[in-house]
Amino acid sequence: MDTPSKRVDMVPAKRQALILEHLRVNGAASIQELADTIGGSQSTVRRDLEHLVEKGYLERTHGGAHLLQPMRATFERETTVNAELQHAEKVAIGREAAGRLSARDSVIFDSSSTVMEAVRATAERDLPLTVVTNSLEIADFAADIKSWRIILPGGTVRPGYRHLAGEPGESFIKTLHADLCMTGASAVTGTLLTETSLEVASLKRAMISSARKTILLVDSSKFTAPGFCTLSDISEIDEVITDEGISQDALSSLRSAERKVTVVRAGALPTSGRSRF
Repeated sequence: MDTPSKRVDMVPAKRQALILEHLRVNGAASIQELADTIGGSQSTVRRDLEHLVEKGYLERTHGGAHLLQPMRATFERETTVNAELQHAEKVAIGREAAGRLSARDSVIFDSSSTVMEAVRATAERDLPLTVVTNSLEIADFAADIKSWRIILPGGTVRPGYRHLAGEPGESFIKTLHADLCMTGASAVTGTLLTETSLEVASLKRAMISSARKTILLVDSSKFTAPGFCTLSDISEIDEVITDEGISQDALSSLRSAERKVTVVRAGALPTSGRSRF
């Protein structure tokens, strides 16, 4: 376990993710309780809370804070904070997803943080692949992998996010016939997949339509109230990979749609999850 002196040296995004995870589990907390959680001072917690309130994650209470529930339909997490939330679960999901790829596959990766973990795990397998992605982060990570051909479809960089959306990328993706698409979603509600941004939803729909098979990678926190706009119905997805934090109600909704669902445990090796239909 990290000592307090080590934990206080965490980057702000990691501290803020720990605060959000604590509030997600406990609903509300005092400043002292949060300071104990991150191993830092109350002044550090206050600065982090001010940032999280400003960005729309939290509401301050007397002496503490609580999560805004539900989040606004158009709310988007910051990239750095989102990558740290449920990180162990995302890594486990990514490792499981990497096992779905074979040598010489063509694969479309979207820009979600869980898909990024699938990319990291796939790189360890050293497979020759053709990779299409709208993620600048994935493209930068994969640029030195000699066995991968990397294709960026074009578009406009969304302010504050390291990915592309819009034209000409969307039209280009519609001309493809890839073997596999790996995508995330802002929210899964019953059998409905949603996003917070119209242009992101439109691009992801093109990705799903342009692949013979699509795998949805979502950690269990994504089974929540819908985002601003519809992405697709679960019927357009071939498999869902998530973690064991998924509720029985959410799992039943997926099962009723007769989709393959693989549930993984954080820290477990690939293929250790339970496949459910």
